[in-house]
Parts: sequence; structure tokens; C-alpha cells
Amino acid sequence: MSTPPESYAAQLDIDYPDQLDQVTTFFRLIWAIPILVIIGLLTATGNETVVTATGEQVTTSGGGIVGGLFAATLLMLLFRQRYPRWWFDFARELTRFQARIGAYLALLTDRYPSTVDEQAVHLEIDYPDAERDLNRWLPQTRPIHR
Repeated sequence: MSTPPESYAAQLDIDYPDQLDQVTTFFRLIWAIPILVIIGLLTATGNETVVTATGEQVTTSGGGIVGGLFAATLLMLLFRQRYPRWWFDFARELTRFQARIGAYLALLTDRYPSTVDEQAVHLEIDYPDAERDLNRWLPQTRPIHR
């Protein structure tokens, strides 16, 4: 008995080049520094240690945009059971940008990661219906059909 192909909420496709340029491959880590600084600023989880007047050390950490986006999305789903489309689009574009950087560093493409263009890395993520597809109390949101 054959089963129909399973549909996934995310699909990743990378157009591999026939041959990688040896010069760009050699200098890849040096040329990647500016784009790594940008993504580091966007997703940074910085820790700050403060010493109080009593000598107690208190460490605080910030989650950057990704941490704030996660916490805000969690609260929206938990209390309002909504996931605004523009919010999802921002998270998807940030994930696409990270995928382009990962493909560049893993030598899957020679094109320098763009902050705007899709380039050779194609990542599609389906927009979920918050009331139907996302359960506010469970991590798995779609039923598994066997």
C-alpha cells in the first residue's frame, strides 16, 4: 500500500554551482566577517554582569531580536491565539537570511549573502492558521497521519 507524499511546512532548496571559485573559497572566512557582524547584532544574546553595593553579582542577558520575537510570539499565541502575518513575514525573512549565510559558509554557494535577494537559497515556510494549526499548549501543532 503506497502512502501519499508527506507535505512539510518548510521546504529548503539550494541551487548548487557546477564549480566553486577557489579564490573566494580561500578567503571566505575573511569576507564573511561583515555579514556575520550584521547577523550577530540582530540575534545577539549578550550577557551583562552587574555588581551591586552589597558585592552580589547579578547577571542579566538580552535575547536580541530573535529572543524578543520568540517571547512576543509565544505571548500572542498563548493569550490571543493570533500570529500576525507581518510578524511571521519578518521571522521568515530573518530565517532566510540566516540560511543564505549558512549556505555561503558551508561552501554550498559562491554568492555573497544578500540581505534582500533570494539568490541560490530558496526557503519556503507556510503561514500557519493560528486558531486551527497552532495549539497554545502543545509543541506539536499538526496531527500525524499514519
